[in-house]
Amino acid sequence: MSRLILALLVSLTPLNAQETLFRQVADTKTNTHIEAMALFSNPSLGGFHPVRVTIVNNQKFQHNVFLGFSDSTNYRDGISCTSNFSYAIPPGKTVVADIIVPLAVHNGDQNYQNFTVNLTGSIGKASGSANTRFSPNHPTVLLSDSLYGPNGSSLDTEAASRGHSGYGGSRNFASKFDPKRLPDDWRAFSGFDTIMLTEADWADIPPGPRNGITSWVRLGGQLVVYASGNPSTASLGMPADPGFGEALIESIAPDLRLNAGDTVNLAYNKRATKHRLAAITGDFDGSWPLQKAFGEKSFNYILFVLILLAFGILVGPVNLFVFAKSGRRHRLFITTPLISIGTSLILIALIVFEDGFGGEGTRLTLMEVRPDGNQNAAFIQQEQFSRSGVMTSPSFTVKTPALVAQTPLAKSRWARFTSGYGASGSYDLQPTPGGLFANGDWFQSRSEQGQLVTAVLPTRGRIEATNDPATIVSTFDFPIETLLYRDPDGQWHRGENIGKGKPAKLTPVDPTMVQPILNDTAKRFTDRNNAFLRRVSDRNDSYIAFAKQAPAVETHPGIDWKTDTVITGPIAR
Repeated sequence: MSRLILALLVSLTPLNAQETLFRQVADTKTNTHIEAMALFSNPSLGGFHPVRVTIVNNQKFQHNVFLGFSDSTNYRDGISCTSNFSYAIPPGKTVVADIIVPLAVHNGDQNYQNFTVNLTGSIGKASGSANTRFSPNHPTVLLSDSLYGPNGSSLDTEAASRGHSGYGGSRNFASKFDPKRLPDDWRAFSGFDTIMLTEADWADIPPGPRNGITSWVRLGGQLVVYASGNPSTASLGMPADPGFGEALIESIAPDLRLNAGDTVNLAYNKRATKHRLAAITGDFDGSWPLQKAFGEKSFNYILFVLILLAFGILVGPVNLFVFAKSGRRHRLFITTPLISIGTSLILIALIVFEDGFGGEGTRLTLMEVRPDGNQNAAFIQQEQFSRSGVMTSPSFTVKTPALVAQTPLAKSRWARFTSGYGASGSYDLQPTPGGLFANGDWFQSRSEQGQLVTAVLPTRGRIEATNDPATIVSTFDFPIETLLYRDPDGQWHRGENIGKGKPAKLTPVDPTMVQPILNDTAKRFTDRNNAFLRRVSDRNDSYIAFAKQAPAVETHPGIDWKTDTVITGPIAR
């Protein structure tokens, strides 16, 4: 009886999964107003923060409103990101818009997210803020209202007891959400590692957000549904094959009480896969295979020293005793600037000669292609490293919905974004229809930089089975150099030089010939993507293909990119 009463009390207790950032009323008589509501109680560390904007214009003239968002990893400066959104609301209209606001990238040093919004325009002025205290050393979790009510405090205590407190001696285990109020865009969940909710919560999620969560799972997220019975993933409509991610069903008592230790362990020990932020801040700092394969760049100290030495001699004794000798000292006002300008031009010419314009880069892409379930999508984890020369423009456009994270590199003469205290920089992102516009310090002149790009691309490409079990057909628009296929019985087959639309014969091969290829390929990736590849390579009736001409997620066009792609997925039947 006591458990029943507790459950009833929990269900009746109002829970604020959404956080009202501001509500500005322009006219009380007509109830003309704007409200901005964050759909998660706390922002994640990096990724995006979903905000629902409701604008009601019951007046007889148009209202123009402007929303300016800013996020940083510190109170005043640190690493920052800005974005802006504007709306023109006709008379008598109401607009409800879900926007995803980019959050500042992280280098692993700060555990604080300072998120602010400012409203300007004809409705009036208002502002709001939100912050979070997640530890960058541990995964970030989304917890549904129904689970947060009876368990939030104990889970926070359990997480803090493990010696990883956040800012001010406390930390959040989870950010809470209302399953009925979720965005459709998978990027809204991209800053989180785990989503935990009940079977009833999962049923309450509308189809759009559910598809977004499914995409997030296939990219590596962990979905945990707590159920009192014994349902299957099929009966709940969960992804049976989660791709790079994980979809679990766990038992729960009717009072919805969770064991705090087991729950924290479940989030922390996600199939031995690093959580997202730990991978970003740890996998690229000094041990990144892609950067090592690219090679190091030397610095021509001697030439620069000689030029500066010559400058010192010219601007000093030669200038003083030859160009502007005694009785002609007034010439110093002409000769000194000319010598300085000439030396600067020589240095600029030398830099351009040595480094050139733009730069060179290499990309390694892990692509899970899913033609099943009417998805027809490619789920992409793209590692990219580049070395830039003289960059004429820092901005670039990503023409597909994506998450771009700057990765901290090992400290060097060329690295600009590194781990450790004191990192700063502006990494601005502006969501556009179907993509992102980036500006700021992503690609600086004469520097080395790395990014991890996560994206979901629509595709009709697939590997199809034929009536002949030893023959497949590729519908990809690019050639495949090598394809390894593991049939329903676990037998490996191999094919070479597979073009679009042409039946390709596969040859059975011994597993001892396949495993070294898979091991060598996995070692080219960072630890997290290495684990993703090994996870999907164990599936039957699936393939692993290698291509050099597969399309990548394009970032800065000034970089001359070379791309290698590893494609995985089930055989289409």
